Amino acid sequence: MEKTTPFKNLLSREYRVHEKEVRSVAWNFTGTKLASGSEDQSARVWHIEPHGNGNSVELKGHRDSVEQLCWDPKHAELVATASMDKTVRLWDDRTGKCVQLAELSGLNINIAYKPDGELIAVGDTNNELTILDVRTFKPIHKRKFHYEVNEIAWNTTSDILFVTTGKGVVEVLSYPSLQPLESIMAHTAGCHCIAIDPCGRYFAVGSADSLVSLWDISELLCVRTFTKIKSAVRTISFNHSGEYIASGSTDCFIDISNVQTGRTVHQIPCGPAMNSVDWNPKSNLLAYAGKDNINEGNMRSFLFHQAHSTEGKLN
Repeated sequence: MEKTTPFKNLLSREYRVHEKEVRSVAWNFTGTKLASGSEDQSARVWHIEPHGNGNSVELKGHRDSVEQLCWDPKHAELVATASMDKTVRLWDDRTGKCVQLAELSGLNINIAYKPDGELIAVGDTNNELTILDVRTFKPIHKRKFHYEVNEIAWNTTSDILFVTTGKGVVEVLSYPSLQPLESIMAHTAGCHCIAIDPCGRYFAVGSADSLVSLWDISELLCVRTFTKIKSAVRTISFNHSGEYIASGSTDCFIDISNVQTGRTVHQIPCGPAMNSVDWNPKSNLLAYAGKDNINEGNMRSFLFHQAHSTEGKLN
């Protein structure tokens, strides 16, 4: 079959909206709003318009860096933020107000909503995993690890938690017991990030060994690795169809690869370090954020890049 070019026509828009480095970007489940969290202690929500810049709402209240954020999977106006100020906040972007606040014991760096919207998992620098009940915004489960804990992800059926660790292992925990089901030796160096295929077939892990591994989620077996990145992989994301995966690192490009073939289909030039990439849940629109070279790094930005696909697959 003739090969097609899946990222032939590209458009991009760039926003400079934070005074310090952007740590995280995320789309809401309708794909109409994009949130960013920054070291400047704020988050911001953009209401994205198809042909125009859209308008934004600033979310202010944290007293330290907003390290990661995630949207409520059932309510398109609610976004949760994890901060180094030891709090987790839930915001309503319609008013820009904090509607829930949890004070935890550690510096919060990772956050993930349960797919049914009932719970939030939070990880901190003390390597403690906390589960918050969204209704009360109180902790209902905690588990302490004796090694570095990085990103967290739920499976699509909400009964398994994946936890990436600094020892190259992915811990697979049952929920609600939080008992270990499996310890997967996934990489030869620390596992930094994890993403779940929206179709529920795979999960992917990015590592300090510069590899991205792809795993069958039912068999917990590695089926493929992606090798174009040459430095530590810091952030990964599947597109809405599960056909492509984007990977960011300290390389000066974002790699986009075909999940089934492992081949790179496009590379986006970027700044010297990417902190976060996130595909729009409805289309091939990729948001990405990190450092840039403007004013010797004093000015930071988040950017989003629109990629139009011919929808053909590489064979």
